Order: sequence, then C-alpha cells, then structure tokens
Amino acid sequence: MKKYFIALSLALFVANLAFSQSEPRLRADVPDTYTVVRGDTLWDISATFLQNPWMWPEIWHVNTQIENPHLIYPGDVIRLIYLDGQPRLTVTNRQGPVMKLTPNARVLTAAESIETIPLDRINSFLSRSRVVTKEELEAAPYVVAGGDDHLIVGAGDNFYARGQFSVEEAVYGIYREGEEYRDPETRERLGIQALDIGSSELRTVTGEVGTLKATRSREEIRVGDRLLRQEERPIDSTFFPSPPAGEIEGVILVVEGGLTQVGKMDVVVINRGAREGVVPGNVFAVYKRGARIRDRIGGGRVQLPDERAGLLMVFRAFEKVSLGLVLEADQGLAVNDKIRNP
Repeated sequence: MKKYFIALSLALFVANLAFSQSEPRLRADVPDTYTVVRGDTLWDISATFLQNPWMWPEIWHVNTQIENPHLIYPGDVIRLIYLDGQPRLTVTNRQGPVMKLTPNARVLTAAESIETIPLDRINSFLSRSRVVTKEELEAAPYVVAGGDDHLIVGAGDNFYARGQFSVEEAVYGIYREGEEYRDPETRERLGIQALDIGSSELRTVTGEVGTLKATRSREEIRVGDRLLRQEERPIDSTFFPSPPAGEIEGVILVVEGGLTQVGKMDVVVINRGAREGVVPGNVFAVYKRGARIRDRIGGGRVQLPDERAGLLMVFRAFEKVSLGLVLEADQGLAVNDKIRNP
C-alpha cells in the first residue's frame, strides 16, 4: 500500500510539473505596471512578468481596434489585469488606454517598435547565413580568377566564375565551404555551413564562364569560393516566442565563432530543424549533462540527472539544423549540452 501511495504521489507531482510548464506562471515579485523604455526587448518585458516568458502569448490581451496590436513602443505602459480571474497583460500609453487615442494622436512606424530580441546580435545570421548540402555546394558555380588574373578579389573588383548561370539571376552570394554538421549520435550528415564572404552581380555569361562584379566583401574573395543564388523565401526578423508544437530533444552542435563554451547572447547551432517541426521563435531549455560518478558507499556507478542551465530561442530554421540565440545562461553552457522543450 505504501508503494502505491508513493507511486501515486510521484505521478501527481509529474503531472503538476508538466501542467506548470505549459501554463503561464507569474513571478513572485510581479509588478502591476511596467513602462517600456528604449532598448527594451519583448523577451525582457515578458521576463519581468513571467517565470516562463515564452508563454507570454497566452496572457497577451490585444486591443483588436488597433491595426497591429502586437507592436509595443517606448513610453507604452504594460499593465497586469485580471479577466474572469485569469491574468492578462495589456498596453496603455501615458495618456490613457490606447483605444481612446485618435488616429493623429500618436504617429509611429513599425520600425520604432521594440524588438523581440536584440536583432543586432543576429543580423548577420538572418540574411546571409546558409546551411546547404554537399551536393548543392558542389553544383554551384565557383570562382576561377579575378580581373587581370588576380587570385584575390575585393569589393568593386571584377572576377570570373565557372558553372551554370541563369540570365534571370543577377545577384549571387559568395560563400566558402565551412564546417560539416553531423548528428553526434546517429552520425547523419545534417548539412554544411556556407560561410558568407560577400555579394556579386552577374554582368555577362559566355558559355559556362560568367563575369561578375563584387559588390560586397567581408574578406578577400578567393579562387574556389562558391556562388549561391539569392534565397527566394523572405527572412522574417519578427519573432514571437513560443514552445515547440511537439516534444523535441536535441543537442547544441556548434557555437558560432568556433568557441566551445556558450554564454548569454551567443549564437548556437542545434541538431533539429524544420524536418522535426522547429520554427523561428521556438524556445528550448538547455540542460547540462549529468555526470556519471562512482558510488563510494553502495558501489557501482550512478548517473546524476541532467541540470537545467539556460534558455535559447531559434531565429532561423533550416531543414535539419537551426540557429538559436542564448537568452539565459545560469551557468556556462557547452557544445553537446542537451536541448528540450522548456
């Protein structure tokens, strides 16, 4: 009977824990109001009110009379209210409720609204970072020479590339083969990092040789660098933090910049992507792997539990991998640390 009650208590604890993770939880020191200041992000504001800030859409009470009620501006006041006994966050401005404003009372562009996360930390990854297959990279045109037979080219220089060009494509990104991503457990090839070197414009094509002009270069363009067409899909820079739609587990594969340790606001690559249902905005908890230690009393070895150590949010999802920004790091994170639903 005692074992039965222990098992029942454990089941109830797990159920309550799962429920608490899927419901918005207010902070113990939650304020009644918060005035937005320049430099704030939506994540910062959500963390001011919630223990689990990725659940903010669950309590966000928008004003449907406003054209875009999700935008928040410096000077707005976020208020915690209760509707039918449930907590809700709503926006007013310094003069009173937004709904009472006349159309000319406050003219602000969407660009002046606060960001979800600090975009300056990920701007270079949003539009230019690419993960491609080995086949895609090998099939892409490649640089064979610079103008006047130069081997190294910079912005403003002409150069030549060999491969299949489309006369309808005028702009090509210039990339260099980077690290190959492999799943640490299955050893599946997940893709190759295409390092952004610059941009170019196609001038003429003669047979399979194209003449191009380098319009941008982050470093010298070299023989062998590959040309990839502009991606057709738009890159969204607006993110709405959310838990993944299903249960997803994975690991941190790489820290951008070649580091092994991960800190707050670092960009990381995880081994899960659109194939597994990952979308931009998904938030994952990061867990340090529990050590396997020797039991000095009972003998044998004991596996210690994984320890939650931080949070990251995906801002770009490729087919098999995703890029994420570390939003919280309670301790030093590292490559091969686990990620799972928050």
